[in-house]
Amino acid sequence: MTDDQLQQLLQDVQYLKDRQAILDVIMRQARGHDRHDAELMNSCFWDDGVDEHGQFVTPGPEYGDWANTVHSAGYFLHMHNITNHTCEIDGDTAHCETYVIGAMLPRPIPGRARFVSGRYLDRLERRDGEWRILVRRTTIEVEAEGDATWPQNEICETFPKGAWDTGDLSYARPLRLDSPTLLWDGR
Repeated sequence: MTDDQLQQLLQDVQYLKDRQAILDVIMRQARGHDRHDAELMNSCFWDDGVDEHGQFVTPGPEYGDWANTVHSAGYFLHMHNITNHTCEIDGDTAHCETYVIGAMLPRPIPGRARFVSGRYLDRLERRDGEWRILVRRTTIEVEAEGDATWPQNEICETFPKGAWDTGDLSYARPLRLDSPTLLWDGR
């Protein structure tokens, strides 16, 4: 391998590490939303970071508390699903566009679901080797509402349900099964 090839390889590896670290920040922020983990959400922003959700502009380190208050008042369940993600990295600054689909069950309307599709437009900065969000703008492009009755059957009742705190199963370490599992016999 030549020196030029080695340098290119090192640059490529650094780019891939940066891309993954940036996507990890965006995914952690979405996870924090759905677990109502304000500390996790806030840790995704720099101290001088800011989040814009329409008319609401919130300092990044306060975003988690604000989001939890708003979501708790309006919904009894929500999930933020991250989909398409593009990222342009220029040194210690990155600009990203990340599509998000929010599935929400509104509090005042039992049996209904709201689906909101939009994008996170982010500017992230790397400081002391760590990527975090400096500016986030959220767009909403599609909103739909429909029937969301819970399936009333034996199988659905056997699945664990999520929790809006660190008691959620996703925080369990080590993850293990606490109850006997029925094994499918192929019939």
